[in-house]
Amino acid sequence: MILETAMRLFQERGYDKTTMRAIATEAGVSVGNAYYYFASKEHLIQGFYDRMTHEHAAAARAALAGRTDFAERLDVALTSWLDCAAPYHEFAAQFFRNAADPDSPLSPFSDESHPARATSVALFREVLLGSDLAPKLDAELAELLPDILWLHQMAIVLFWVFDRTPDTTRSRQFVKRCTPMVARVVNLSRYRLFRPLVRDAKRLIQDFIVPSLGRTPPPGG
Repeated sequence: MILETAMRLFQERGYDKTTMRAIATEAGVSVGNAYYYFASKEHLIQGFYDRMTHEHAAAARAALAGRTDFAERLDVALTSWLDCAAPYHEFAAQFFRNAADPDSPLSPFSDESHPARATSVALFREVLLGSDLAPKLDAELAELLPDILWLHQMAIVLFWVFDRTPDTTRSRQFVKRCTPMVARVVNLSRYRLFRPLVRDAKRLIQDFIVPSLGRTPPPGG
């Protein structure tokens, strides 16, 4: 109830103008009770992130059924996110200002964001493993690829935040244009000619991306 009320007030009044007291009053609870469940407005948004991430994963999994082409599966996962996020686009820029702060719990790399991040990475692992491309890839790169795909989604989120076209049409076009390119790059990585580049990319990911996501690189990485 508190979270639903907060989302409604954020849409009606804007994030900055909505106080925890106003949220508690509208939800019919005491301010202390509101703070008991959510330590701050930022933690309310984190709760929203968690919920939307699970809604996205459920919607994407339903749409992925019966599809094995990697590019198609990736497109489904990314487009499903745009569909789930669409009702909140109007005030997304306000959230992004907080998420861009590396010390904010809303940062996608924060400890508080780990559950939502893990849910998204798990979805992209399913996108890969359920495809006909997965058995053909370098095993070590395939292990790290879901994290890379999640970072790709973060780039799309940033584009979406600042997209002011009707129904965020440009964001949807961006996904349609870039997804086949990403799929081709991943597909090329399985060829022996590109194996040295794959190894370099793997080490780069292990040294810089995996630590920032709060994961421990595998021994010998």
